[in-house]
Amino acid sequence: MRGGMRNAMPEQPADVRNKNFKEVTLGYDEKTAVDEAQRCLNCPRPMCVTGCPVNVFIPQFIHAVSEGKFEEAITILKKKNALPAVCGRVCPQEKQCESKCVLGIKGEPVAIGRLERFVADYARDHQLDKVDPSEKQPAKGKKVAIVGSGPSGLTAAGDLAKMGYDVTVFEALQAAGGVLMYGIPQFRLPKEIVQHEIQGLKELGVKIITDAVIGRTFTLDELMKEEGFSAIYVGTGAGLPHFMNIEGENLNGVYSANEFLTRVNLMKAYRFPDYATPVYVGKKVTVVGGGNVAMDAARTSKRLGAEHVYIVYRRGEEELPARKEEVEHAKQEGIEFLLLNNPVKINGNDQGWVTGMECVKMELGEPDASGRRRPVEIKGSNFVLDVDMVVMAIGQGPNPLIRQTTPELAVNKRGNIVADEVGATSIPGVFAGGDIVTGAATVISAMGAGKKAAAAIDIYLQGK
Repeated sequence: MRGGMRNAMPEQPADVRNKNFKEVTLGYDEKTAVDEAQRCLNCPRPMCVTGCPVNVFIPQFIHAVSEGKFEEAITILKKKNALPAVCGRVCPQEKQCESKCVLGIKGEPVAIGRLERFVADYARDHQLDKVDPSEKQPAKGKKVAIVGSGPSGLTAAGDLAKMGYDVTVFEALQAAGGVLMYGIPQFRLPKEIVQHEIQGLKELGVKIITDAVIGRTFTLDELMKEEGFSAIYVGTGAGLPHFMNIEGENLNGVYSANEFLTRVNLMKAYRFPDYATPVYVGKKVTVVGGGNVAMDAARTSKRLGAEHVYIVYRRGEEELPARKEEVEHAKQEGIEFLLLNNPVKINGNDQGWVTGMECVKMELGEPDASGRRRPVEIKGSNFVLDVDMVVMAIGQGPNPLIRQTTPELAVNKRGNIVADEVGATSIPGVFAGGDIVTGAATVISAMGAGKKAAAAIDIYLQGK
């Protein structure tokens, strides 16, 4: 039946999942996926595609699912998206493709993200997503370097490999995947799924070199002049954490969300006690911030044994930047939201450990430049929160390493690389995209930038 009620996503019960790192959402089965796909109206002018930064052929893949043709569906998806199992899980579809779905005007949009995840998972389980050699064009005899193996770099690498280029990806950490591996917790995006998608790129001929810090191991200049790369794509993301510069931020027990999540993800704390990970988790944890990263840090702390976990955010619920689903999941798992509060100081003991966080209550004033109402301090409303660990999840900026070793690369006042709409930078042959250009954004927008840059690199190298 077309239209009708959207199929619910099965998930682990909250009081079970908040003690384990298994995936929270369990995915559709075949019958539910077909039923959900049959809700699609097959609009003559499908607006959902305009909401997708990589322009997936959404109606076509959904139509294939509605007829139970899952192999056809994965082929359609992979034409535009090299990482469908990732996007199906972490994309904010409610603000992108699903926000344009006609069914959403009077009811609930088609669950495009859940169907994308179903197709990718089904294809993986049934070995239907093997690389088709006919996808690759003949070798062009030119080398392209990709700096960073996050979603942007991986997307550019896959597209360029299909075009016949000799592609090498350089990754600073010991595992490829960038933020997909070190930033997003196992319960939201299992590492095995990321590695499976990366394996598909390797089958296309993409070479991945880990533990290679560009700016230290090689500079951009050395990659071109000494290593023989004809073009470079920089997709190094936003990995430099922001702090509030308040008293006590240097105490033991204060983390940036970046450091905390990276330790848990790359040192396998999520498989404790099998892995002895050096990660301190307090009994009473407060996470400062309101985005997806804050939700991830709070929910991870809970799973690692914290008894009380607070999220302190200076605006109200309406202004929380995190996905609604993540906020709901956090609440169900027992995370306490202290909204309209802002930290002013972190207290510590003589041994240098956190003993509490002083906050001040806020109220919302007039809208600021972002269009959101500006939080204003309520004088004299200070109070101390009894906590022994603080995680700062208030955003991150670009790592300065590449700009420091490549002075001719133009950057803006925030340190982000300046690039045009297809990723071309101030250096001929050097392209950039994703969070290193835009500041912290979504996985799919970074992938969109990687796609555009790959097409532009091809034009550049063909001398068109």
